[in-house]
Amino acid sequence: MSENKFAPSIEIAEINGLPPLSFAGEKVVIDSAEALEQVLPKLYAEKIWGFDTETKPSFKKGVSHRVSLMQISSLNTCYLIRLHLTGFSAGLKAWIEDAKIQKIGLSLKDDVRELNKLLRIHPKGFVDLQTIVGNYGIQELSLKKVAAIVVGGKISKKQRLTNWETAHLNESQMTYAATDAWACLVIFNELMKQ
Repeated sequence: MSENKFAPSIEIAEINGLPPLSFAGEKVVIDSAEALEQVLPKLYAEKIWGFDTETKPSFKKGVSHRVSLMQISSLNTCYLIRLHLTGFSAGLKAWIEDAKIQKIGLSLKDDVRELNKLLRIHPKGFVDLQTIVGNYGIQELSLKKVAAIVVGGKISKKQRLTNWETAHLNESQMTYAATDAWACLVIFNELMKQ
C-alpha cells in the first residue's frame, strides 16, 4: 500500500460541517420467528454484509438488557431483526457461524459478548473495522469518526439511547439502526479500494 489517503483523526467541529450520511435503501423489519426463517435464505445471497446490534438502554445502576435488535445490511437492503420478538434461531446461529460470509462491523467483541448471553455462538467471518483502520493510518475508532474520515459524511447518533423494545420502531430508529450496519459495509468497501 502506498501513502495513506486518509487523515489520522478528525475533530467534531469538522464532522459537523460534513453532509449527512444515512441509509436510504429498503428497511425490512423482522419481528416474528416465522419472518426470520423466511428471510434467512436471503442472508446467504450476499457474501458480505454490514453488521451491528442495538440494546435497550438502562438508566438504573445494576440493570441491563439483552440485545434487542440485530442489523444486517447490504448496500441496498437492511434487515432489522428484533431478537426480543423473534428469538435466536438455529438458522440465524448457523449464518453467524458461516465463515464464507463476511460480516463487517465495529467493536464487534461487544456485540458478540452480548449475543452470547442469548445463545452460545462461535462467530466466523467477522471483520472488525477497529482492527483494520490502523493499517490505513486512521487513529480513530468510533463509527462516527471513521465514517467521517473514510466516507466524508456525518452519522447522526441521536437515536442511540432510545427504547429498542418499543412495540413499533419509528422511522428515525429504523434509519439510525440501518445506517450503522450499512456504514460499516460502505467504509470497508472504501478501505478495500485503497
